[in-house]
Amino acid sequence: MISIVIPVFGGGGNIRELLSRVDQLYLHRGMPTPEIVLIDDCGPQDSWDVLSECCHDRPNTIAIRLMRNFGQHNALMCGFQHATGSIIVTMDDDLQHEPESIPRLVEHLEQTNADVVYGVYDSKKHTGGRNLGSWLVNQFYRIVFRMPVTVTSFRVIRMELVRSILKYNLNFTYIDGLLAWNTQRIEMVSVPHHERADGKSSYTFGKLFGLAMNVFTNFSLLPLQMVSFVGIVAATGGIGLAFWYLFGALFAQVGVPGYASTIVAVLVLGGLQLLSLGIIGEYVGRLHLNVNRKPQYAIRQVIGDAPNRPSPGSLADKETSLEPNQ
Repeated sequence: MISIVIPVFGGGGNIRELLSRVDQLYLHRGMPTPEIVLIDDCGPQDSWDVLSECCHDRPNTIAIRLMRNFGQHNALMCGFQHATGSIIVTMDDDLQHEPESIPRLVEHLEQTNADVVYGVYDSKKHTGGRNLGSWLVNQFYRIVFRMPVTVTSFRVIRMELVRSILKYNLNFTYIDGLLAWNTQRIEMVSVPHHERADGKSSYTFGKLFGLAMNVFTNFSLLPLQMVSFVGIVAATGGIGLAFWYLFGALFAQVGVPGYASTIVAVLVLGGLQLLSLGIIGEYVGRLHLNVNRKPQYAIRQVIGDAPNRPSPGSLADKETSLEPNQ
């Protein structure tokens, strides 16, 4: 069975159409309709009434209401805990991902024995700032994980891999990084990308830049290594300059100018020190919040949950294998 996990941040105005298109697609193919897991991530507009109605009107649908906004990736982790399908699909609620592309992604997953298949857009319909932020996130992802992959929020994942990442229960969650930590069997398939049906994306360039920094600071020591490298270069340059002035004063009788060289050195080295402290502080701050157990998410209400469904966290404790079923 397939489970489709959809985090909802807006007003949920597109959910009914999205679910209707999913059902029509699978009924047309003569296949059982998939399980749907809807997560209300407490956006600016209340969408819980819409999700509740969808849950009551459609069988095999789960609606989860979080206590507050925890972010898309944390909401997905919550949805993963409640999904039961052998294949998990993640997609947005704004109809920019067309449900009709799901079978292509699933078929590619099964044919290639991949663990993850990303739906990569043939032509993006985002704004310029959103596209720039997405490009930055993907560049950081490729540097950190050394994979020539374009990551998107339209994914198909094997349940075995989902179970392996559920062991991560800290707050600073980046789904694609956790997937890359656990497998190298990652594929891509080109899919259409449509204009938003209504509203505008909550992902600004600033939020995407923060996500890109999350990739670096949560999954790599590269920023700290860069700070060390800059420190070595600055120290080497300072020692070399000191010897230059010393030899100039002793042998060439050259007067050493004071104010200009001093102020330039102070500004440059001071800026490097503040940058270094900022990067180190980012790591220390994350450690502090994780040690204090800042919650990954908190659930207020669940509708449609099966009585025999494993409790949250139990799936993460199972021994899993990433080898595909034969």
